[in-house]
Amino acid sequence: MPADSTAQPTTGTVAGIPYLAVPPALPAGDAPMVVALHAFEPPRSETALAGALPLASLPAWRFYLGLPMFGARLPEGGIAEVNRRGADDYLIELFGPVVEKAAAELPRAITELRERHPVSDTPAGLMGVGAGGAAALLALADNRVPVGAAGLVNPIVDPRPVLAARERRLGVDYAWTDTARGVAAWLDFTSRAAEICARRPQPPLLIVTGGQDDVMPPERTRALHDALATGYSPQALRHIVVPDLAHTMGPEPGLQPGPPEPGSVLADRALVEWFHTHLSPTGSAAEETVRLG
Repeated sequence: MPADSTAQPTTGTVAGIPYLAVPPALPAGDAPMVVALHAFEPPRSETALAGALPLASLPAWRFYLGLPMFGARLPEGGIAEVNRRGADDYLIELFGPVVEKAAAELPRAITELRERHPVSDTPAGLMGVGAGGAAALLALADNRVPVGAAGLVNPIVDPRPVLAARERRLGVDYAWTDTARGVAAWLDFTSRAAEICARRPQPPLLIVTGGQDDVMPPERTRALHDALATGYSPQALRHIVVPDLAHTMGPEPGLQPGPPEPGSVLADRALVEWFHTHLSPTGSAAEETVRLG
C-alpha cells in the first residue's frame, strides 16, 4: 500500500538504492515527485543533501537517492577500496562508473518509488549536485527517463576540471589515455548540448553555480547554458550564480546535514521556485543568466 502523504520522512531501499523520502508539508492528494542525487564531496549522502537542499516549501515528494559506491553501497573493501580506485584512475575507475550507474538506475528507481508512494503520474523532477548533477545530465542527454523539470547545483558538466583540481591538490598529474579521453568526451555535456536540446518535450532546466566554486567555476556552467540556449525553449532555461556558494556544501565528512549556509539557502530557494513553476501546469521562466545574492 502506498505510504500516507502525512507521514514523516522515511528511509528505504528501492531498486537496490538507499533513499530518504520526504513528503510534502501539506497533504494535497497525489503530489509531484523530485528525485535528487548527491555529490562526491559534501553533501555526499542522501541525508546530507536533504539537509542542504530540503525544498521544504515545495508541494512535492522529495526522494534523495544514494550514489553507487557510497554509504550502504560501498564496495568490498569499503572506503579504502574507493580511495584505491580513485588513486589508480579517478575518471575510469571511480567518477565515470558512478555517474553512469546512477543515471542508468533512475528509470527503475522512479518506477518503484511511484508504486510505494502517493505521487502523481506526471514526469518526475530531477535534481543533482556535483557528480549527481553529472548523472542527471547524462540521463537527460541519453533520454533515459521522462523528466518534468531539472535543477542542478554545481553540476560537473565536464570531468576535466575535476581532474585538474585533483592535480593541484595532490601534486600528481593525471595519466591521460585514449580511453580516458573518450570517457571525458562522453561526460562533456557542453559538447553534448544538442542531445539534451533534442529531447521532446524539453524539460525545463535550471543551473545554479557557486560564485566561489573553484572546481566547476561559473564560466564552465555558463558555457553549458549558452550551448543549450541555441536550441532550448527560451522559457525553459536559466543559469544562476550564487556568489556565496562554494563547490563543497557543508562540512566534512559530509554524511550528515551541517548548519544552514547562505549560499545553500539561496540555491534551495531558487530550486523551490523553479520546481514549483515547472512541475505545475502553468508558469514560465525566462532564459537568462543572473546573479542571486
